[in-house]
Amino acid sequence: MFATLKTLISGANTRAEENLRDQYSVELITQKIRESEDALKAAKLTLASLIQRQRAETRQVETLEGRVADLMSRAREALEGGRQDLASTAAQAVADLENDLTVRRTTQDRLDRRILQLRQSVEAASRRILDLKQGAIAAKAVKREQGIQRRLSKVPAGSGAMDEAEALISRVMEQDDPFEQGEILREIEEGLTHGRVADDLADAGFGPRSNSTAADVLLRLKS
Repeated sequence: MFATLKTLISGANTRAEENLRDQYSVELITQKIRESEDALKAAKLTLASLIQRQRAETRQVETLEGRVADLMSRAREALEGGRQDLASTAAQAVADLENDLTVRRTTQDRLDRRILQLRQSVEAASRRILDLKQGAIAAKAVKREQGIQRRLSKVPAGSGAMDEAEALISRVMEQDDPFEQGEILREIEEGLTHGRVADDLADAGFGPRSNSTAADVLLRLKS
């Protein structure tokens, strides 16, 4: 029984975690990109430090090589001048410098390999972060679209705000035209007072109209 409860609780926790990750997926993507950028920045600083050490070792190697060349030249001159003692001292110094050169060249080679590897890692990480940023933009667009779809799905067809809007439109469209209503009232009034009968007779050529018209004015102007 306890094992079953443990399994159910574990499954519920897993589902809750998945739902939480889905809900805040864009925020999590942004945070992971930020963490990746921090790691990349640290790698760049390490690379810069290695390159600085490499350049320092290169300068030391060049200095030692110059000292070896100088002492070798002086030792030859001492031998030619019959100063075996000075030549021996110079030879010992050259041997010590060459041993130091061997150590520094080994360090230099090791730094070269580390710099090459780290530079490749930095370049690969930089490309991946650019891809992640593009993916984050696409994920935000999809998330925004999903949010719009969810809001639309909460509005059932034929109910709610849409029904109210349709009802208001129908009510406005079905309202009577006040101008047309006034014309009809005027026609009704004229019919009751027989005011239209005289105008109908005038239009037929029997007697003058009760009101002046544009045609009457034009006729007077022509005559």
